[in-house]
Amino acid sequence: MLKVISPIDGTVYAERPLAKPAELDHALDLARKAQRAWRNVAVAERTRILNRFCDAFEAKGDEIANELTWQMGRPSRYAPSEVRGTLERARHMIAIAPTALADIDAGPKEHFKRFIRREPLGVVLTIAAWNYPYLIAVNSVVPALMAGNTVVLKHSAQTPLCAERFATALHEAGLPQGVFQALHMSHEDTERAIRDPRVDFVAFTGSVAGGHAVQRAASERFIGTGLELGGCDPVYVRNDANLAHAVENIVDGAYFNSGQSCCGLQRIYVHERIYGAFVDGFVDLTRKYVLGNPLDAATTLGPVVRTAAADTIRAQIAASIDAGAKPVINEQDFAASRTGSPYLAPQVLLEVDNSTPVMRDEIFGPVAGIMKVQSDEQAIALMNDSAFGLTAAIWTADADAALSIGDRVETGTWFMNRCDYLDPALAWVGVKNSGRGCTLSAVGYEHLTRPKSFHLRTHL
Repeated sequence: MLKVISPIDGTVYAERPLAKPAELDHALDLARKAQRAWRNVAVAERTRILNRFCDAFEAKGDEIANELTWQMGRPSRYAPSEVRGTLERARHMIAIAPTALADIDAGPKEHFKRFIRREPLGVVLTIAAWNYPYLIAVNSVVPALMAGNTVVLKHSAQTPLCAERFATALHEAGLPQGVFQALHMSHEDTERAIRDPRVDFVAFTGSVAGGHAVQRAASERFIGTGLELGGCDPVYVRNDANLAHAVENIVDGAYFNSGQSCCGLQRIYVHERIYGAFVDGFVDLTRKYVLGNPLDAATTLGPVVRTAAADTIRAQIAASIDAGAKPVINEQDFAASRTGSPYLAPQVLLEVDNSTPVMRDEIFGPVAGIMKVQSDEQAIALMNDSAFGLTAAIWTADADAALSIGDRVETGTWFMNRCDYLDPALAWVGVKNSGRGCTLSAVGYEHLTRPKSFHLRTHL
């Protein structure tokens, strides 16, 4: 039995039975059979159905946001943004599908017709994480369906109701039976599904360790895997940055969702000319956060997902302090922060370098390290000195410098004067231990289809 323990108060918020092996077997058979018909449904009809899905999902937006808060603890004032973001991504991927999936003309050649067609892969297994449960799932679910695949969604045990919300809205939209299914599965049965010959692609979002587990399970099969994994994302505040804007944005990028974001800002490099002023502003704004019950409208920082996660974050902070980092936030200033609970105060660590755990390891919580740098060159070297590469950002008034520096930073997405946002028109991709593959944008469709070439002699 799956039990959702709400981080708000430690109560059991929901219980669901795990799928039995026979149910998984039936679901994969159904998905395979349904895909044979769904692939032949015109893109225009898929568009109509998926647009109805968006309407059905939006109609339940308030309920969905409230459930989200109870399942993973995001403050209620911010939860509706996930509904809006999910719809933004879904509607964009639906809108671009006719062009992204259109045949590619190879050009004229006398007596021949030549083109490349994008064919669906078959059955897509999406394994979604809890920290942005709808935003993560929609990245693969909607484009996979639009491309003519069928989808089996296995959501995190912390957010199973999110999977059910997808299923309900897609059913209301008129999606044929078997084209989308949500299953609550154990890790063992999830691995079994990855190994099953009826699964043709796996879209996984989670930890680096989880990504390795997916790769091992798929290693004996010639199928694709899309892996969005961890991050320890850097930011460079250049000496010409708008300081007030940089402070406001970077504090939000570090602590939104209690720091539980793979693309949250954790490593902050600041030019020495403005370092003191930046640190003063950053610390002052951090101290204004309100840690508390996420159902309270005044709360700006909710609990992390579970007590065990808070314990891990505290240990990572302690390891950084043992390595010489200087903490500047007094935990006692946040009355709700308590050892043995998921409620955890934000922390700012100074006097760090790239050997300090906060600047080296992913910390999935409200923690940031700030380091002084002397030049663009030093900042670039430090940003690249990482096992991760999901996003990176710069605050500067010089767009040319931002482009030049961005060309040299090893990252999947490069931001200027903003952070922690996925534009659905742009490819979402990581490098190094942040994963491989791509979601969103027209490029995302390339990973959910296979090219098939047509070479036709039209005259003999």
